[in-house]
Order: sequence, then C-alpha cells, then structure tokens
Amino acid sequence: MSSSIAAIRRDYRMHTLTESDVAASPFEQFSRWWNEAIKSEIDEVNAMTLATVAADGMPSARIVLLKGFDKNGFVFFTNYNSDKAREIEQHPKVALLFFWKELERQVRIEGTIRKTSSGESDVYFNSRPLGSRIGAWASPQSEPIADRQTLESSYREFEKKFASGQVPRPPHWGGYVVKPVLFEFWQGRSSRLHDRLRYEPVEDNWRIRRLAP
Repeated sequence: MSSSIAAIRRDYRMHTLTESDVAASPFEQFSRWWNEAIKSEIDEVNAMTLATVAADGMPSARIVLLKGFDKNGFVFFTNYNSDKAREIEQHPKVALLFFWKELERQVRIEGTIRKTSSGESDVYFNSRPLGSRIGAWASPQSEPIADRQTLESSYREFEKKFASGQVPRPPHWGGYVVKPVLFEFWQGRSSRLHDRLRYEPVEDNWRIRRLAP
C-alpha cells in the first residue's frame, strides 16, 4: 500500500447527530438533511450511488441522479435496456448512497424497486433538454459499440428525425421508484467516532437504533 495514500485522512468536526435531534420519520429526517444540503450549494447534490445485484450474485454500483422523493420512495430515470435495469428485473432490491462531503454526511437507503407509471415517465422526459431527449434514443446504453463515431452518428440521425423538436419518450426509457425498508444517517465525528442512526420499520412506525462506527 502506498504510504502517501494511507496518510490521506480528515478529522470530521462540523456537526453531531443524536437521537433527540432526529425526526421520528426517516423521510422527514432525509428532507431536513436534503434542505440543508441544498442551502449548502453542494455540487450535484442529487447524485447518488445505486447498487444492484446480478443474477449470479455479483454486485455493481454507479452514480445516478435523484429526481424526486416523498413518502412513497426515491425516483430516478434510466434506460430500461441497461445493465442496471436488467439486474433490477432479476433482483428488485437495491441500495442507494448519498455522500455530502461538504456537510460530512452520508445517507444509506435499502429497499425494493419498481418502475414508475408511464405518465410519470412522460412528464419527466418532456421536461428534459432537447439534447438529452434525443440522446435517450441515440444511445443503446450498456451495449458495446465500435467507437465514439458510432454514437455521434446515431445522435445525428435521430436529431434529423426529430428536427421538429417533438421527441416522444422511447419505450425503453423511464423511471424507477425505490421504496425504502432501511435508512441510515451517518454524521462524521472526530477520531472516527462517527454518529450512525439506523431506521428500521416496525409495524406502522420506525425504530431508531444507534450503531457503533
């Protein structure tokens, strides 16, 4: 192990997280932290790691962008023919991770996942910039392609096809909503004695437990 890498460390001292501080509902607690993250002007504040599991048990993870949340779950959009979508089809349980380093915070979420309605997908798709809508048609996401030129040529073809600016949502593109069954809120603390509070469902409520860092 490189000594220069091993020496990289940071002591966290910005905030604390106690049981008396947090909301009874993890959705309310997430909303509090989300609003603080927005006020902090964090770059790509809605970036979250999405972890999925393939049929053979191999996990994979990538960054996707949160596009909405409420008590029903956390929403993102993608290509339904992508690797992640195939893995979701085979194993509809996922994990999400938000890391807001500027606030020394993480939020872990585990849950089940399903597609959003066609109507919800249409609404979001039509709100996207024109280039992104064309790109959804042009890119065979996760599939091998010969070179960059192949992708750019495909984009130009669809750009001509949709020259009017009217771009329908591709049938292979849409949203997912993750329904949480577990939340964990992590606040960095000094000497690696971090605060970790986990929410677990108990009947119609949530139980809050402190975990050792």
